[in-house]
Amino acid sequence: MKLNKEEVIKALETITAPGTGENLIDSKAVTNIMVFGDEIDIDIRLFNPSLQARKKLEVSILEVIHQKVYSKAKIKINIKVEKPTHVKSIKGKPISGIDSIIAISSGKGGVGKSTVTANLAVTLAKMGCSVGVLDADIYGPSMPTMFDMEGKRPLSVNVDGKSKMAPIENYGVKVLSIGFFTQANQAVVWRGPMAAKALNQMIFDAAWGELDFLLIDLPPGTGDIHLSIVQSLPLNGAVVVSTPQNVALADAKKGIAMFNQESINVPVLGIIENMAYFTPKELPYNKYYIFGRQGAENLAADHDVPFLGALPLVQSIREAADLGRPAALQQETPIQQSITEVTQNMVTQLLKRNTTLPPTKAVTITNMVGCAAVK
Repeated sequence: MKLNKEEVIKALETITAPGTGENLIDSKAVTNIMVFGDEIDIDIRLFNPSLQARKKLEVSILEVIHQKVYSKAKIKINIKVEKPTHVKSIKGKPISGIDSIIAISSGKGGVGKSTVTANLAVTLAKMGCSVGVLDADIYGPSMPTMFDMEGKRPLSVNVDGKSKMAPIENYGVKVLSIGFFTQANQAVVWRGPMAAKALNQMIFDAAWGELDFLLIDLPPGTGDIHLSIVQSLPLNGAVVVSTPQNVALADAKKGIAMFNQESINVPVLGIIENMAYFTPKELPYNKYYIFGRQGAENLAADHDVPFLGALPLVQSIREAADLGRPAALQQETPIQQSITEVTQNMVTQLLKRNTTLPPTKAVTITNMVGCAAVK
């Protein structure tokens, strides 16, 4: 049987190249295809893939050609591994339709980073902005709970002839999380490459549509997921969340240092101090500094990073998160006012940062319509 080269190309377009959000053809990973009768020779160039990724790619190519082109095709795959020519060039490609991408991080777990992310997103949506949240905490996703989406599953939609995931929306915020694809009592036991692949799918195989902001809720610490994010996406900036005590601040310093590395170079828009003080329900205007006072504010000053504000330790914030109704949905309360102030400070820093971008930068939020956050 004589095989058709065009059919082989179409088959390879269904496979994602390791470490990218593009298929094998669009990413230029396939450098040559030769067809001789029922024999196919494929030359592929990859940049520093893991052995597991290479083997999986080979299996995927064999399977897709046998299924879509010819079941008895004799396939030879030649993979050439090259080192990136510019190691420092770690930026990814923009996502069409998304103006600004902000990573929300914390050096330490348990400081309320996900709660802060959810409330920032809801506040931006209340201001009239189009907002999405990507729950990148692969091993401990919490956004389905915080947005009252437990048990929901994203639907598949057709975008320009390609099948993509439609984020689930609530409170005016579009959300994607690995938690939508796992059971509540199911542990995600994945190695780094598998987690990175799942993350890439949620980034590039999602129908986010037009967004003013995409907030990425990173896992605690500095690791594989953080590196995958900065390699995959051109982040506009990062926000570090910390509590005031020294043990949390020590890890927050590492988070700042990670984003400031020359090879990463993501501007830190500021630090948010969460659980800054305790306010009892009966005394809503009293402040008790249980974890120390102004620790994150002092850290921001020491590292010449903007301080975006302090959020209190209040029982109703925890209750609101557990019930799937972020505290920012409340009206005219001290809590809601604090969240709004922090959100506005973050956007102010983002606007300052974006005014220094080169003209070729695709991301800009200065022309957004209807988004009160930037007015």
